[in-house]
Amino acid sequence: MKNEAITIFQKRKKIILETWIKYQLADETLREDLISNEDLRTQSDELLNALVTKLSDQNIDDVKSPGFEQVTDILNSISVSRAKQGFSPRETGIYVLSLKDALLEILQQDIKDPQELYIQSLKISKLIDGFSIMTFEAFLKEREDVILRQTDEITEISTPVIQVWDGILALPIIGTLDSARTQIVMENLLQKIVETGSGIAILDISGVPAVDSLVAQHLIKTVSATRLMGAECIISGIRPEIAQTVVHLGIDLSNVITKATLASALKSAFAMLRLQVVNKSTVNL
Repeated sequence: MKNEAITIFQKRKKIILETWIKYQLADETLREDLISNEDLRTQSDELLNALVTKLSDQNIDDVKSPGFEQVTDILNSISVSRAKQGFSPRETGIYVLSLKDALLEILQQDIKDPQELYIQSLKISKLIDGFSIMTFEAFLKEREDVILRQTDEITEISTPVIQVWDGILALPIIGTLDSARTQIVMENLLQKIVETGSGIAILDISGVPAVDSLVAQHLIKTVSATRLMGAECIISGIRPEIAQTVVHLGIDLSNVITKATLASALKSAFAMLRLQVVNKSTVNL
């Protein structure tokens, strides 16, 4: 004999959908700016139809049943799309949990025996709670992936290697240097040296908030790697507070050319290449 709850859900699927939509629209956190009511209905109808179709006596107690593959695929797709759209974990969780409210409401209307109602309600609650947890996990994983991708993109953007003159490269560093970022800085700089054949690289640390022993070691590694490629390295942007910190920490930068500003570093680079920039307005014609 088929489970009574399954029979009820199959017969009253349209009523369940309307009840579910009603709960969602009544929620104060509904993001109508991120999803239209029409898309919400289409999304909900697809999920409910898959759940009711696949629900059976064998899997009603097992959220990980192979029979629910279509349901979990839909939930994962919803989680991924909502994470990209900017929904919060709470908003995504409410979407699934409001389905449980709709299912339980229908059971209360159709099952008159209190004991049977309790048994079926408990099964459905555990099942939907399981789906809710799976949805939450998928949502968080996608959000983490989005954050990692954005971090990588920001890191790439914040470490541009610029050819400011023939044979001269400049790399303005903004933010804190750590091991991972130092590796990216070195890779970008060395690759650009190979591509342009430049003999001088300027590392400008004006945008680095503070320099400690670890940051200094990262800079020294970058300088060493640059020299191994046959290029000289100049560090510019040495502010007074950074100079004091370097001296206080006992960091040896005596073998590295350092300048207070990028303009000073560029002037030194011109001198090293035996170039001279002349202001035409001061030249007698």
